[in-house]
Amino acid sequence: MSAALIVALVLSVILLVITAYFFMGSLPLLILKHDTPLDSRFVRGFFNTYYLAVMATAGMAALSYAFAGRWIFAAGAVTLALLAIVLRGTIIPKMDLLRSQILASETHAIAVFRRVHVTAILANLAQLVAIVWILIAVSVQMK
Repeated sequence: MSAALIVALVLSVILLVITAYFFMGSLPLLILKHDTPLDSRFVRGFFNTYYLAVMATAGMAALSYAFAGRWIFAAGAVTLALLAIVLRGTIIPKMDLLRSQILASETHAIAVFRRVHVTAILANLAQLVAIVWILIAVSVQMK
């Protein structure tokens, strides 16, 4: 097994841990009412940190898979990185807009913020499933 593949697998496991941690951490945040600036700011910061971590780790994993000649897995990791970029570019601005509306005491904005939060969690779950699939596929391919 090449050094690049070992690095790619380690990065994939790190990506799995990051994704699982943020998935498990985002579920309890649903109990927040999302009606205060602190609640919405924390949720927004939580997901922003997650997207940045995924972009960096998935990007490095993609490079490592490419150096190892595992092009399908490199494409999968690039897809995860691009998905994080797209989600960060859509979800975070929505949360920012809704936060300003929550500050202005618009009650509808709280419900919409909550839906955006749930959407982000579901996207996180999809990423988690994809990462587990990649790791299983790599381990089966190595046998």
